[in-house]
Amino acid sequence: MPTIPATTLTEATAAIEDVSSRIEDVFARVGRELGRGHLIFKELNQGLATLSEELSGAEIEGAATALQEIAARLSELAQTLPAESALLATIGTSTAEASSLLKPLFKHIGMITIIARSARIEAASLDGDREGFLAFTQEAYDLGKAVQRSIEGCARDQQRLSEAVATASVRQKEFESRYGNQLVSESAELGEAYGGLRDQRSKSSHVADLASASTRKIAEAVGSAIISLQAGDSTRQRLEHVCHGLGRASGPSPSLVPEPVTSDDGARAICLLQAAQLKDAQREFGGDIGQIVRALTAILHDAGSVVGNGRALFGGEEGGSSSFLTRIKQILAHALTLIATCESAGRSVDDALAIVEDTLGKFRQAIAGLADATVDITLIGMNAGLKASHLGSRGSAFVVIANELKATADQVSAGAARLRPVLDGIERSAKALRELRVQGDPTQLANLEPQILQALREVEAGNERLDKLMSRLVDEGAEFEGLMNSAQGLMTKLGESSATLPAVAARLETTSAVARRPQPIAQDGAMLDDLFARYTMERERDVHREFLQTLGLASVVATRRVEVVETADDGIELF
Repeated sequence: MPTIPATTLTEATAAIEDVSSRIEDVFARVGRELGRGHLIFKELNQGLATLSEELSGAEIEGAATALQEIAARLSELAQTLPAESALLATIGTSTAEASSLLKPLFKHIGMITIIARSARIEAASLDGDREGFLAFTQEAYDLGKAVQRSIEGCARDQQRLSEAVATASVRQKEFESRYGNQLVSESAELGEAYGGLRDQRSKSSHVADLASASTRKIAEAVGSAIISLQAGDSTRQRLEHVCHGLGRASGPSPSLVPEPVTSDDGARAICLLQAAQLKDAQREFGGDIGQIVRALTAILHDAGSVVGNGRALFGGEEGGSSSFLTRIKQILAHALTLIATCESAGRSVDDALAIVEDTLGKFRQAIAGLADATVDITLIGMNAGLKASHLGSRGSAFVVIANELKATADQVSAGAARLRPVLDGIERSAKALRELRVQGDPTQLANLEPQILQALREVEAGNERLDKLMSRLVDEGAEFEGLMNSAQGLMTKLGESSATLPAVAARLETTSAVARRPQPIAQDGAMLDDLFARYTMERERDVHREFLQTLGLASVVATRRVEVVETADDGIELF
């Protein structure tokens, strides 16, 4: 019977079996948690990639285009405000000048009617062709009164024009001072938002690529972890073989077929062999645990990178994932309000322009009528003076009156000539102002409202999807991290438990130590060959051969096996 204490073998077997059972339990739990974690991350990754692809497509492009167009329009509107104000001021100045030119015309036209009345009185005192002279003077009087009525109408229109231009100018200046800088800043913010959306579109595509790359990396890490998990079963089998060997060293178990009895040297040899196997198994297993922990760390790192990229892309932390898109929504809504304000403020300018255009037409018509009337009055005066000159001294007074009528008509004609370029200037300014109003018409911006509202709806829909995804990234990301940390913790504790195996091996070596090395007998050699035949891993066989060499022994089974495995060896034998 072996001289090794039974308690030593029993305690060693119990310690080894405890580690073996923990390996089986821990590796099963880690496998489940790894599978669940990988499923969570895969779903999150797919969700992020899908949203990134959606936001890199047509809807974000439509929103970005709307932002760019509105920004450009608001910028143009801000640039035209000073020009519009300047043109209104020019029109106001020209209107005032026209008013000053109308006053002498009123005086001269009034003089025509007075002269015509005086000529009528003088014509009544003439003896020859009195009726002809009366007809001349009546015609001149009628023409003067008609022109006077036309000019009075122009004066009323000019007053209405002056008031409209003054009102529009005041309101324009107020609007420019109040909203000019706001238009510039709003345009700049819209431009920044446009750039932000385009950047986000580009980043979305980048995140989709990162998500795809992360999926591949995690798949590789999971594959590595799964392969490493197979090492758990290999180690468990090796520990079972060690326990079997220790059982043989303790003596034959009760059986109807008696087993050969192991000699003392044979028992010590078996214990030393199992100690060597135990230390080698623990060393290999420690490396496998390290590989698994590194794989789990890589998975955690890649998962964290994807979540971080998602948060960086959409400007969100916990509780504020949609801040960027919400800001765009606010900018668009503010742009609508500003557009409505611009449209309201521009009505006074449009009203003034309408009055200018209407008044200019009446002025042109009145000036044309005034020119015709002055020609007719001049001809009447000339004809009347010529006819009166034939009457000699009796018609001399009428000749003077006729010459005065002609001179006054000439002054009216000169006044109309001075008024004409002023009206031309007003017309040019009004035309330029109308072009600016058409170019920067807020109603054109208002026509973008459907596109803006559509962009708002798209941004809102993106917000909702983003909120859900970020909530999942937070909640399920935390679960994923917990699973991976749990798996790491389990593997670390298992590593600590397996670290007791070298101590067990050391006790076996101490118990089996003698002054001389063991010298197993023939039946012990057969038992060692039987242990060799049970091995399923080539590493066990290598340790066995190395141990036999230390004893100076050779095994026919071990040698024959070498020849077989030399042709093809993958390091692991499946059974």
